[in-house]
Amino acid sequence: MKIYARITGTGSYLPGSPVTNNALIAAHHLDSSDEWIVERTGIRARHFAPEGVTTSDLALEAARRALEAAVCQPNDIDLIIVATSTPDYVFPSVATLLQAKLGHTNGAPAFDIQAVCGGFVYALSIAEKFIQTGTSRCALVVGAETFSRMIDWKDRSTCVLFGDGAGAVVLEASDEPGILASAVHADGRYHSILSAPGHLCGGQPIGDPLIRMDGQAVFKFAVRALADVAEETLVAANLPPEQLDWLVPHQANIRIIQATAKKLRLPPEKCIVTVERHGNTSAASVPLALDEAVRTGKIKRRDTLLLEGIGAGFTWGSVLVRF
Repeated sequence: MKIYARITGTGSYLPGSPVTNNALIAAHHLDSSDEWIVERTGIRARHFAPEGVTTSDLALEAARRALEAAVCQPNDIDLIIVATSTPDYVFPSVATLLQAKLGHTNGAPAFDIQAVCGGFVYALSIAEKFIQTGTSRCALVVGAETFSRMIDWKDRSTCVLFGDGAGAVVLEASDEPGILASAVHADGRYHSILSAPGHLCGGQPIGDPLIRMDGQAVFKFAVRALADVAEETLVAANLPPEQLDWLVPHQANIRIIQATAKKLRLPPEKCIVTVERHGNTSAASVPLALDEAVRTGKIKRRDTLLLEGIGAGFTWGSVLVRF
């Protein structure tokens, strides 16, 4: 009998209190305004992790909530994947730190993947393959970031965009289809338009470890790539766009979300949008948006969702889900 993978629980966590555009402008003496930021990005607020709070701490809170929703205990999990670009340490991985904090002791594999804002979609597609092959039966998939630690506060074009947070899902084996189709891609030729081009050498940062972005180039690439991969995934499942209940996109910029939906001929009311209150939380943005929509009752069981993300690299992908 064929094995499928279904999402059985979602969870998310946002640290601290919301930081409004005006508060951010005042704190960093930015030459900007709330109107300018909202018009160009749709962002009004974001959350920042307090000093001493790490990516694995955020992941832990989101994971606990997802496990509770799935009615699972930590040792029911036999695979942990964390998508992040902002790990606590160079090593060990956030996934193993999360494993320890959960009190998880059954020896299941745990690892991180680094595909930046496309990371959660990558991680979900990987977890599905483990379940399809029978290697795992219950996976914890997390996207968690503390991007506030790598922001150049003098660069108004990037510092207003990002926030911290975490989202998680429990993915379990099922005899009914849950993930209907997926597609992931990358093209390293575009690495220079969005990067943090630094590294550690001899214990010291070498190069520039802060976020650098060509906003116009990213916008053009993102809209085209997200529309293309969405269509590819829908075709693979033989599902026309009009049969989608919800689009759950990467929450980077309201203009990218709107342009992608227009290319797919989806009405705005079918898009889950949280960028206004969360900012761009990179690999956390899709599971954060998913969990909020589930907990507020927008997304219901049996709904058909298209999750999609795109990040530096460039990496991008989408997953079609029967929730």
